[in-house]
Amino acid sequence: MILGVTGSAFLAAACSPSSKDAKPSGAKASPSKSASESVEGKAAAGKTPSGAPDGALGVNFNEDPAGLGAAQLQALSATWVRGFVPVTPGDLDGDVTQQRAVKALLTAHGDGRRTILSLKFPYSLGPTKGPLPAPGSAQLKDLLALVDRVLAAVIGKVDILTIGNEPFLETLNEERDNTLNVFYENLARHVIDYRKRHGGANSGTSLYMGALNNLDDPAARTPATERWLRFVHKTPELAGVDIHPHVTSLQSAAKYINYVVPTLRPDQKFLATEFSLVQFWKGHMHDPVSPTFAKRYNVDPGRKVWQVVGDAIAQPFPQEKWNDFISMTQWLDTHRNYLTAQMKAFRDTGKLAVSTYGGMQIASMASEWGADKTPWILNPLYANRTVRPGEDGTLGRSVWFDQFKALQQNT
Repeated sequence: MILGVTGSAFLAAACSPSSKDAKPSGAKASPSKSASESVEGKAAAGKTPSGAPDGALGVNFNEDPAGLGAAQLQALSATWVRGFVPVTPGDLDGDVTQQRAVKALLTAHGDGRRTILSLKFPYSLGPTKGPLPAPGSAQLKDLLALVDRVLAAVIGKVDILTIGNEPFLETLNEERDNTLNVFYENLARHVIDYRKRHGGANSGTSLYMGALNNLDDPAARTPATERWLRFVHKTPELAGVDIHPHVTSLQSAAKYINYVVPTLRPDQKFLATEFSLVQFWKGHMHDPVSPTFAKRYNVDPGRKVWQVVGDAIAQPFPQEKWNDFISMTQWLDTHRNYLTAQMKAFRDTGKLAVSTYGGMQIASMASEWGADKTPWILNPLYANRTVRPGEDGTLGRSVWFDQFKALQQNT
């Protein structure tokens, strides 16, 4: 187990009315009777009718499920699927069950798969950019009405509902303090109350708070993140917290685990609904292409990695050429077992509920490709936008594909 923080200071802080600025430093003591024995508390442990998840690995499509159908999931032996829905008027016009992410998850549920939906509140970008709705405001009332429409469509039909997507990135910088905490705590209480009125522990839907980013950077461990974790710890209806370690190394990802896991109650777990080495990939986009690859495929040896990836986007490579690009690019090839190594680290904590890894190279990954675009396109299991389909229509595959299948568990 790779835990670096111990003791009972966090548990004491969570129960103290003056604990606003206490730092998470472990939660090994037994939870209170109300937390461990309440009906909602038992639901928070993930004990759904299908069984509590324990170290599961699934597929993530974020907002775009295009191309990720039953056949693609079956080829991966995937039993878990995750996506997010923006809780904004334009995204939720009409029948919520027909919103593309919700519809995809309901379809997966109908196919017997297990599902995770994250509620996204995008206040730092796009048409909804602006301050968080204030408590008691008409704006908040309208937002909660949208939340209720989503809840009506998914409670009892998704295994896990995560309250928030990436709150510390999707809130204006000046509100990433107690303002953010108050907003999300009120949302959580609203969702908890809705679930209680619609089945509670018997609804089959566990609740998590999510997701925390940049925890490998000490500057991101603010009083607001600490309050976030205290709230999760002291709220019996919550099954745990979500993290998104998009990092430069396994060591950086371990900092997330070391920070979050000791704050969880014994009956709580964590999710990792997004994770990758994308920040490591980004640091190598301006490297020259491998000389071996350049010679074999008659590529200008002066071309940069980002340009070769752009070539594959513009005119997808045969699978063999893409495989050679990976294997001949040393910094990619030396990390070809990343998925296996990261899952071992997650599972070794004994506190992982579910992690989900990118499934498809979605349209946004390839659009406006350029030298400084974050290379999310190197992450997914399917290389469907950089590799041409086989003669039998089989989609291109990444180096992670077979590892994902090998890592499946019946959880």
